[in-house]
Amino acid sequence: MDGMPVDEDELIARVRRRAVADGTPPAAPATAESVAAVEAALGLALPPLLVRLYREVGDGGYGPDGHLLWPLRRIVAANPRRTAPGGRPVGVVSVLDWGCAMSAVVDCLRPGAPVLLHEPNAGPEDPADTWFEDCPSLARWLADWLDGRAWWEEHVMMDERDGEMLPHWPDAAARIAAP
Repeated sequence: MDGMPVDEDELIARVRRRAVADGTPPAAPATAESVAAVEAALGLALPPLLVRLYREVGDGGYGPDGHLLWPLRRIVAANPRRTAPGGRPVGVVSVLDWGCAMSAVVDCLRPGAPVLLHEPNAGPEDPADTWFEDCPSLARWLADWLDGRAWWEEHVMMDERDGEMLPHWPDAAARIAAP
């Protein structure tokens, strides 16, 4: 999928079908006004594909491996607006809880909206070392979920990754230090 065009209309339709098939019908779609309010509260624009998910599939309540995308109101609560350097990297938005304090995070500043894994239990003293590259784009992350190719799938973790961790996110330190 990297470098190949993604038919976002088909991807959105597949997510909608999967959400219903998984028995977790999505919440009602978000309004344009609610998306705008979230973007204003966060101080950044959400990636277009993420907006389409919320506007066309539903305001959360569906997602991979039994973990559900948060509704927009929870995204605001879980992603306080940063006013000073340090702590959370600039330009990222947590959208899903993996459990054990881990979360799926979308990079709103890079093209394609890469998906990151924030794993605060990784043990390092440097907060930058708790950020990992999950997938190079939100579109691929969704397609990997729909096609059963994602890292959290047991057969992928055991067969293809051979226990390897995801690579560290190289932008973490600079984004944490940014004003």
